[in-house]
Amino acid sequence: MARYLVIVESPAKVKTIKKFLGSSYVVTASNGHVRDLPKSQLGVDVEHDYEPKYITIRGKGDILAGLRREVKKADRVYLATDPDREGEAISWHLSKALKLEDKKTYRISFNEITKNAVKASLKNAREIDMDLVDAQQARRILDRVVGYKISPLLWAKVKRGLSAGRVQSVALRIIADREEEINAFIPEEYWTLDANLKVEGERKPLTAKFYGTDKKKMTIHSKEELDNIQKEIEGADYTVEDIKKSERTKKAPVPFTTSTLQQEASKALNFATSKTMRIAQQLYEGVDIKGNGTVGLITYLRTDSTRISEEADATVREYIGANYGQEYVAAGEAKNGSGHKNIQDAHEAIRPTDVSRTPVAMKESLSRDQFRLYQLIWKRFVASRMQPARYETTSVRIGAGQYRFTVAASKIVFEGFRSVYTESGEEKEENNVLLKSLDKDSKLTKIDFESKQHFTQPPAHYTEAALVKTLEEWGIGRPSTYAPTISTIIARRYVAKENKNLYLTEIGEVVNNIMKQSFPSIVDVNFTANMESLLDGVAEGKVNWRTIIENFYPDLEEAVEKAEEEQEQVKIEDEVTDVVCDQCGRNMVIKYGPHGRFLACPGFPECRNTKPYLEKIGVPCPVCGKEVVLRKTKKGRKYYGCEDNPECDFMSWQKPSLKKCPRCNSYMVEKGNKLLCSDEQCGYVENIENKENNKK
Repeated sequence: MARYLVIVESPAKVKTIKKFLGSSYVVTASNGHVRDLPKSQLGVDVEHDYEPKYITIRGKGDILAGLRREVKKADRVYLATDPDREGEAISWHLSKALKLEDKKTYRISFNEITKNAVKASLKNAREIDMDLVDAQQARRILDRVVGYKISPLLWAKVKRGLSAGRVQSVALRIIADREEEINAFIPEEYWTLDANLKVEGERKPLTAKFYGTDKKKMTIHSKEELDNIQKEIEGADYTVEDIKKSERTKKAPVPFTTSTLQQEASKALNFATSKTMRIAQQLYEGVDIKGNGTVGLITYLRTDSTRISEEADATVREYIGANYGQEYVAAGEAKNGSGHKNIQDAHEAIRPTDVSRTPVAMKESLSRDQFRLYQLIWKRFVASRMQPARYETTSVRIGAGQYRFTVAASKIVFEGFRSVYTESGEEKEENNVLLKSLDKDSKLTKIDFESKQHFTQPPAHYTEAALVKTLEEWGIGRPSTYAPTISTIIARRYVAKENKNLYLTEIGEVVNNIMKQSFPSIVDVNFTANMESLLDGVAEGKVNWRTIIENFYPDLEEAVEKAEEEQEQVKIEDEVTDVVCDQCGRNMVIKYGPHGRFLACPGFPECRNTKPYLEKIGVPCPVCGKEVVLRKTKKGRKYYGCEDNPECDFMSWQKPSLKKCPRCNSYMVEKGNKLLCSDEQCGYVENIENKENNKK
């Protein structure tokens, strides 16, 4: 009897796929990559057409030996690695490592691990797509030459253990640029004014918001402006000038791509991008479902397409009609509104493999996190084939002298897709029941005004979700690279993550500055996005992969040589302090560790005494009067605290000043070239004309 060998990447898939195929099929796993560039050297022959030097990955010898034994017994070999460029490259490496040139070898791929998909892939077996392989080779070599050429420079100029990466350096720059925006931001004052009005015949007052004049919308910039407006309308009559009723619709969302899944899982479930991908991988490869064995619950998780197969589309529409009613079934297909040009449309969006496997039915078989992510994917997919939500909106314009106030309300009249799914952070409709009783003859009387001072806010710090969205919008990286890129810059301590926000650390700032000065093209977002387009060209067979390396490498080498000569040493001699080592009497020095500076005895290794480093800023603590010192969180973010911590709990993210607020006597903080009152309710701001004067 014929014997067929199917090689997959992950052992977790073996069990799932085995049950779909007959006894003539043997399914085994390569455990991911089997060959790669060597760690001990560049591994690219720059003198001979940039030929990569691949070696067997350490620890994979036994796996390859086992695969070779199975290959000998097989009449036909199917390489069933993941359906993307990396998966194509793994298949090619397997064919080389197992010497399959003389064997009947076929490449198969499936977007979901289901019986139909696996069997269909066997009928559509093909040769390895060398264009996809070459695109992956080009990416790997580009990343290797950037990392292996620039990282030693960072070791020499800053400290050992640092690294540079083609995509990670751009991600770091994006975060650093946002940090600069935030630091340079100066808040501007504005006020809101609400009028509480008595409607004749109604008990509850109606609250109307200040709009402006009958010709234009106005922003109230100061208390003086606010007082003038209130004076002008003190005795004014309040009349209903206009009532508009209309209906608006909110379209159903498209199914998840890798990027949108990572963003929504971050916002709705508080998952890091790496956690989202890890759990999605488990759902894709197969979960043991009671009564069904191991089942792949979702389609392939690395995709930037929102396309859905005709079969899946028909099935979900049938499910919606049966469970929610025909009026909930979408009239047409939900379109991808991203406008992204580089969609790899061979893939589908991320969806359940079987819509009848509802989250509730699967709950007992899944871990808590698996259930939550599966539920998110299932709901989004079902919602994508449902009718839009419809709202009834009412807006009222109220006149008061030359000024206008407005009241708005909206009420949902048809839930549509919202009966299944609502995005996190979606605003709730305003349901102002008083508007039903209003008409142009309604008599309104002012009860009182409510005013509130506000300040404009700086751009928000990036979160992982926001960074993924930005990388995707700018065409930097691909679905498979978002999570590892973010994980790398956090692991290298270039960026600290606190309460979802990403903050630039001191070491991250140093590395970013060196990259901007010496390698501006590598950290240029347009250059990196263009490189992704070239890699897409390789995958489409339009660009030779060696040409990309030929055009890139000489400029990189020249920039490295120039930086080695011109880039100043950032690492300085250990700074001696007046703190005496209490073990050996030497003056302690400042050292740098994973969490920033600390004090160490210069007598190391004989004396291993260390202490936390506290940098005094010459300002007394506003709480207890002792010195304010510069501290760092465990993740490397700077803040200012009292030297007497934990006895005194004073802390500030901005640098405190000696100057007191002339309005409320609170301490002030420095931000850019301004001094701000630390009391947000006060909001006093003044220019820093001379920092030295502010210390007096």
